[in-house]
Amino acid sequence: MLRLIVLIAFLATVALCHNRRCHCRPYEPCWPSDSRWQALNNSIHGNLVAVRPVGYECHDPAFDKTACEEVTAMGRNSTWRAAHPGALQWQNWEALPAANQTCYLESHRPLPCGQGRISLYSAMVESPEHIQNVVRFARRHNVRLVIKNSGHDFSGRSSTPQSLQISTNKMKTITFFDNFMARNTHGAPVSYGSAVKIGAGVLLKDLYAAVGAKGLAVVGGLSHTVGIAGGYIQGGGHSFLGTWKGMASDNALEFELITASGDLLTVNEYQHSDLFWALRGGGGGTFGVVASVTVRTFSDVPVERASLLFQISTENGTSFWNAIREIHSHLPSLNDAGGAGYYNIVPNSPQTNGTSVSSFDMVLHFLNRTDQEVVRHLFTPLVLSLRKYVGDGVFLAVDSYSQTRELFEEYLHNGSDTTGGFIILGSRMISRDFLAREQGPSRLSMALSKLRQEPGDLIRGHVVAGGRVAHNITYTALNPAWRKTVTHISIGHGWNANATLADQKAIQANITNRELPILKSLEPGKMGAYLNEADANEVDFQTSFWGENYDRLYEVKQKWDADGLFITRLGVGSEDWDEEGFCRIG
Repeated sequence: MLRLIVLIAFLATVALCHNRRCHCRPYEPCWPSDSRWQALNNSIHGNLVAVRPVGYECHDPAFDKTACEEVTAMGRNSTWRAAHPGALQWQNWEALPAANQTCYLESHRPLPCGQGRISLYSAMVESPEHIQNVVRFARRHNVRLVIKNSGHDFSGRSSTPQSLQISTNKMKTITFFDNFMARNTHGAPVSYGSAVKIGAGVLLKDLYAAVGAKGLAVVGGLSHTVGIAGGYIQGGGHSFLGTWKGMASDNALEFELITASGDLLTVNEYQHSDLFWALRGGGGGTFGVVASVTVRTFSDVPVERASLLFQISTENGTSFWNAIREIHSHLPSLNDAGGAGYYNIVPNSPQTNGTSVSSFDMVLHFLNRTDQEVVRHLFTPLVLSLRKYVGDGVFLAVDSYSQTRELFEEYLHNGSDTTGGFIILGSRMISRDFLAREQGPSRLSMALSKLRQEPGDLIRGHVVAGGRVAHNITYTALNPAWRKTVTHISIGHGWNANATLADQKAIQANITNRELPILKSLEPGKMGAYLNEADANEVDFQTSFWGENYDRLYEVKQKWDADGLFITRLGVGSEDWDEEGFCRIG
């Protein structure tokens, strides 16, 4: 009898250890009953919904012609995708093709619709209290939890199979402060001047309209559906306003955070300073659920925008890559003068007449400038050097804007971005020191010429560092490599809904195993990748994303979330879990 009791106790201990090592799945006895899900729904005022992939009504046996036409019409609309709990910005992160679970809008009607990586339930929260109730529920019942801000993510951090989603899309409050006072438990509140408090569901276009109406500006990205309080700031947040005022994470003053224990904390430089450090660059969805963030605002300023472009026949490939070398040779001086923006390199762009050209276009912004001729003069040496290789086909235009608000209204004049496709990225930062070396620009141009050059493939440069980014040595977890960067190079490749799993794996392997090693070889052991626009299979992501800050980030993670309630792909501490964050490994 005693042996039987000991055996039962042992088996119970094994079961408990298993539960602690793995989150509960729907087919297991530990899965919450319907009544418990209903209790959760009641606690968040009826905002819990069962979720199906957006393509569900487009496939048998649930086919609904009218419903399918409606979702198909909105399928490329990023704002619609941000609000829909069953949609992400990129369809490849909605699916589990290895398990034959897809539900693409473009797929044939007879193909079965699988749940894929889409959560089973979504808590479409409206307040911090709602978030607290959901977090406590997930912790109590050991349910896999995932946070979706807008789903604007290239690494699959906004979805995971058989999970409970927290959707923050409805939290759209915006509150302005003439003089923001940060709470300080050790003394009087600390004054930071002009600021704005942003709910977790506020998207960039709405924020720009609100601050612009008050003659203010904030450091933000260039997309309708980036949620500034989510992975954007928590991942660092680059911007063409960066040379003027630094990274978005540099300008975060305070967070409202719900921790893994369900507590609502005010996090700033004076309260829970370890979390404050980690939330400014340590990665979204990792240390808790951010309900709001307060950021600095600035008086809006005029902008001079320079647009440079040229194209040349693909038959003149040597001349094209020589021109790309000249671009990067002059980039440090343009950046030192305040230039920030983006450029696109398209080695093989098919034309309507059956020919192909290699093209380049760049837009740099000079904040707080009002003289077009000064900006034109900055570009004169570059234009002259480019003409040696592409002739007189170099086009330069300089436009003046009285405020950044005018620029954002132009860039974001539509109601949404076009998303809904299939894409995977890779990226690498290139240092100013590297481009300042005699052979640096040549080596970079040669490396870029070795990347895949299928028709339409694009290489994008982000000139979003330098200036204040380089000089803001602030209390953040941001990868220190950002302070040395002059351009952040990203590459992206996609596929269509009919691509086989083998085709998809080949595209992904090309980025991870061939193209990124080419870029990494330029500055081996140095620099890194921007974690919000990186390879979803990044090798040694800890070093690539955070450099010397990773060990400390891991310590903060273990302090505040030792049980791993908040695990994201390639996030801090994710190496302790399987790919979907369901079971501990090792």
